[in-house]
Amino acid sequence: MVITKSRLVLGATAVTLSSIAVTSLGIHSRGQALFKPSPKELVDQVWQIVQRQYVDENFNQVNWLAVRKEFLSKDYTSQEDAYASIREMLQRLDDPYTRFMDPEEFKNMQVDTSGELTGIGITISQDEETKQIVVISPIDDTPAFKAGILAKDVIRAINGQNTKGMDTNQAVSLIRGEPGTKVNLTIERDGNVKEFEITRARIEIHPVKYSSQQTPVGKLGYIRLNQFSANASREMQSAIRDLERQRVNGYILDLRGNPGGLLYSSVEIARMWLDRGTIVSTIDRGGEQEREVARGRALTDKPLVVLVDKGSASASEILSGALQDNNRAVLVGSQTFGKGLVQSVRPLEDGSGLAVTIAKYHTPSGKDINKHGVIPDVTVELSDEQRQELWLRQREKLATLADPQFAKAVEVLGKEIAARSLRSSESK
Repeated sequence: MVITKSRLVLGATAVTLSSIAVTSLGIHSRGQALFKPSPKELVDQVWQIVQRQYVDENFNQVNWLAVRKEFLSKDYTSQEDAYASIREMLQRLDDPYTRFMDPEEFKNMQVDTSGELTGIGITISQDEETKQIVVISPIDDTPAFKAGILAKDVIRAINGQNTKGMDTNQAVSLIRGEPGTKVNLTIERDGNVKEFEITRARIEIHPVKYSSQQTPVGKLGYIRLNQFSANASREMQSAIRDLERQRVNGYILDLRGNPGGLLYSSVEIARMWLDRGTIVSTIDRGGEQEREVARGRALTDKPLVVLVDKGSASASEILSGALQDNNRAVLVGSQTFGKGLVQSVRPLEDGSGLAVTIAKYHTPSGKDINKHGVIPDVTVELSDEQRQELWLRQREKLATLADPQFAKAVEVLGKEIAARSLRSSESK
């Protein structure tokens, strides 16, 4: 099967806790399955997909042929038996991003075209080393965001149930629920444990917010990108074109807390800022690289500063890394999350689904950011207390000169605008 770009997702977008469990995957549903395979056939179908596509040809030092023999020697009396065995089989890979979803879970992780979600609004993953459920980022203005959940928070328990070793599907099934109902999360942050009671709600998500702002260095365009969803590139294009009509002198692109999403969305948005150069290289199990490049269709060449932090992950790291490596933007903020894996999401014959890690990605200069993140050019650290104060209790100060990272971005952008003006004068 040909893997289309709309099916490629990045590891850090693992699961968003809502009735649409992953907000940024762009899955194409097959609709009603034509037939339901036997339980054993389903187990083998999953094994075959991993055999063909998994990023590590050594299967993380697992004898994958022996695994097939073991699991096909079992007797299965129901689909549920098969589902349990598939999950057990995939656990042998020790890869939290290669995961099985039963039909209900698969349905719940597909994007609703209306953009309305139901849940608490956080993106989570399982830490590869500790096996703990970790928050990648809360989504702006959602119940989790307003409750004070932060990127890198460790979810120790859900409604009192310990999450150690729990996969993301299990965590989602415990956290999601009907609007108006409550879920209790036990959070560990910097060695301290705190309880959060969060009320689930319906969530409407618009990936792009923008404005023009008068600052000490002139009229600037500010664009906040919350996630790389299917309509993010369209909204970004509209924002840039509108701000160009308003004749802004430069741009601040805010990727703080953006957990990532669709690979093709990050590439399309990078092309709006870059006229030339490599955007990202994806590397499969055979070491073959597929490069995405700019196409000479940038919407603006005006100076650009990108804001990033520890909640900027996967597709955010592709975009910021591409702009940094091509000297198109100056990055301001703190080190990003560090997730550099790509998944292919496959519907299975009985309506269930499978996400398989098929590649890793490198920035244009060849940096592998998995577990390392992207280092900003200008570091401005905020403590968790500062970030909560700014993003929750004094939200009106966000993206103003009272926001330390934004203020530094304005300062840096002012220097870039002045340097551009000087070069232009000297060339005349």
